[in-house]
Amino acid sequence: MGEDSAPVCTADTVVTSTGEALSEEGSENSPQSGDDSGHESNPSTPESPLTPTEERANSPAEKTQNDEDALLCLGESTFRVQIHAPGTEPFDLQVNSNEMVQELHQVLLERESTCHRTCFSLHLNGVALDHFTELKNIAGLREGSILKVVEEPYTTREARIHVRHVREMIRSLDIIDAVNGAEGASLSYLSTMTLGDRKKSLDKSLECAPPEYVLPGYKERPLMPLFPTVNEPIVALKSLAISPFNPPPGPRKMKGDVLYLTVETREERRYHITCCTRGFYVNATTDGVFRPTPSPSHKAIHHSLVDLLSSISAAFRKALALILKKRSEKHIFERLPTPYQVNTWVAPSFEQTEDGIRAEDCTQPHRIGLEDHIPGQIRDWNEELQTTHELPKETLTERLVRERAIFKIHSDFVSAAIKGAMAVVDGNVMAINPADEPRTHMFIWNNIFFSLGFDVKDHYKELGGDAAAHAATSNDLQGVRAYAQLDTPKLFTLGMVIVDYKGYRVTAQSIIPGILEREQEQSVVYGSVDFGKTVISSEEYRRVLEKPAEQLRILPHEVMSGNEDGRTVKLYSSFETKGIIGNDSRHYILDLLRTFPPDVNYLEGAEVTEICKANGYPRPFPHKLASLRQELIEAFVECRYLMFVRIAAYHVQQMRISNSHGTDETISVEEKASKGEESASEISDIEKKATDDEAIVSQIKSEIVADVKQEEISLPETETAKKIVGETMDNEQKKDDDGLDQEISKQIMEKAAMAVDSIRNDEFDMRFNPDCYCTTVQHADSEDLAKQRRLIAELAEFLLVQQVPNFVRDCLQH
Repeated sequence: MGEDSAPVCTADTVVTSTGEALSEEGSENSPQSGDDSGHESNPSTPESPLTPTEERANSPAEKTQNDEDALLCLGESTFRVQIHAPGTEPFDLQVNSNEMVQELHQVLLERESTCHRTCFSLHLNGVALDHFTELKNIAGLREGSILKVVEEPYTTREARIHVRHVREMIRSLDIIDAVNGAEGASLSYLSTMTLGDRKKSLDKSLECAPPEYVLPGYKERPLMPLFPTVNEPIVALKSLAISPFNPPPGPRKMKGDVLYLTVETREERRYHITCCTRGFYVNATTDGVFRPTPSPSHKAIHHSLVDLLSSISAAFRKALALILKKRSEKHIFERLPTPYQVNTWVAPSFEQTEDGIRAEDCTQPHRIGLEDHIPGQIRDWNEELQTTHELPKETLTERLVRERAIFKIHSDFVSAAIKGAMAVVDGNVMAINPADEPRTHMFIWNNIFFSLGFDVKDHYKELGGDAAAHAATSNDLQGVRAYAQLDTPKLFTLGMVIVDYKGYRVTAQSIIPGILEREQEQSVVYGSVDFGKTVISSEEYRRVLEKPAEQLRILPHEVMSGNEDGRTVKLYSSFETKGIIGNDSRHYILDLLRTFPPDVNYLEGAEVTEICKANGYPRPFPHKLASLRQELIEAFVECRYLMFVRIAAYHVQQMRISNSHGTDETISVEEKASKGEESASEISDIEKKATDDEAIVSQIKSEIVADVKQEEISLPETETAKKIVGETMDNEQKKDDDGLDQEISKQIMEKAAMAVDSIRNDEFDMRFNPDCYCTTVQHADSEDLAKQRRLIAELAEFLLVQQVPNFVRDCLQH
């Protein structure tokens, strides 16, 4: 379900348009025509191996049957087609009926014999195939069909794409782009780790001293040894750039000229190249005189720039073959671009090299990039994000298509947001409010809204100023992620990216349709726009937020509306959350910074538990927006639920024992004494090991089971407790053999619920009010704020006393 990978050429050889090998060293590994999947089968990049157990458990017949069953479930079928490309031998390609034609294009860009072609189409029986058509929907496509690769005329866009593709090929071994983070590249150590196993082991008898920087007493540890040794790069061309004679003049456009290039080869020769609709050729231009006609010494036109460069430079031909051979040795995961860039806080410095394409891209900030450009308009990110959210997901195939589309659009949005944020910080984007203070500037670039992470107009003055504003964006992103993962129909969140660059925090968001056409006060139909002074609600938002609130453990609560009528408003989120109905009639929620409860251990003046207080909490913090994570909430609820079940089972056991006490001796004196000793031993262990799981459970038991003597506590194990409670619930509607009727069962549930501080008194319900510590909103009299705050304090204690020690113990054990 990942995004389509960028063009990757994996080759042991490069074949010219006439089918001749460019070097002898690659000719031995030329692919065999016939059976070919279209991807490389290099021993350095095998498929993930099965474990020995899986290998033994799967016979060839079982594997075939499993594959067939999986395909039947997906409604898929596989078959082979034959590819006929210019200048190469025909070869067979195994395809899947659910693949799109665009994916076949990608496979051809990965093959060594066709990787240098970008401007082509696939034809079946003389008819061009649409890129976005699934193979199963193409009439006449079946086993053994012949697909012809037809070279297409170049346009300016296609010519630029081709030039960039050639540049990527000849620089594929250079890590400078990865160090600089250009074009989504990231540093990788995979090939260093995998190829290191193949190196011949050194003679063990050799003696060598360790580097000085690893010896004790060395003051400054250098960072460069952490990076793999970089060999001298293989240079195919000295320079490849867009010619300053661009664009072609009118008369030359009429004759088909599209783009002009300048190339300097390793032989110290400079060529001026014309790209016309039919391909590339060397023209007669010199450095001072423009002559776009073909050069007398190089009149041939090549559809591929690689073919042309190979014909005019033997050094290029040899270097490119070597580059592609070494690139094929890299692991497949390292060759494919990552959908989300991995940035490191430390990177080596390299000498800057000449690169005309890079210079053009990085000095024209007004450009949004070819990959983001749709002819005639820029992308509507919000519409794309919400449309993919609305795709059908009834069948497995639909879910796969939907997940892939969601992943693709999110990856593209993150990439565009990063480019825009860098342009904003670098000062290359005009603010939409240039007359205001620079800290309050807002920007729109490529249909994305950008704002800086400062406290604008003292919104966070009481919460910590700029520090609170900085934290609020992180909390907001966590809230957006939580609601998006719920995948609730009819509830939509904005696309959001946070970029930290040059000491600035930039928030990038997609734009709600119509939000810029009216004031925010007129747009918001749910929540508060004045920090809780006035709060409004909506029946439509009540319906769409009710279920997400239950899933995110948010307690529905009432606050005062702030109007003169004195009404109360019931909220299913924090009052900070704003609900806006866009011009597209979708229900959006934004400002989700208070989705999760605060960490009261860092909230000055908050009431904390005795254990936290003994450890010096609450502690001062730069801001008051410290928030607990969703994972912690789920772990806490799970722990309390298990405690609830065990306590309920304990009461059931005690009830049954008391009912049968008149006929049988339940426990002998010796057993009681033994149990008393065991209990005393457990209590002693609890005092010695306060951070152990059972210690916390025992501590909770001693506090919440008030009507049972401490020495008599012996809660059943979790599985036993679940069985006991399950049997009790099954007999809730009738009186059972032990005399437990519905009323008694209800009392047991009430005792267990009260013991674990459940929100409801008659059953387990663990939810949190994210606003219970907020002072800017007026809470309704019906709210039990003391109980809600106590539960959040216990949640903060759970992190301090159980989760953190358990994490440390797990790290020590592994």
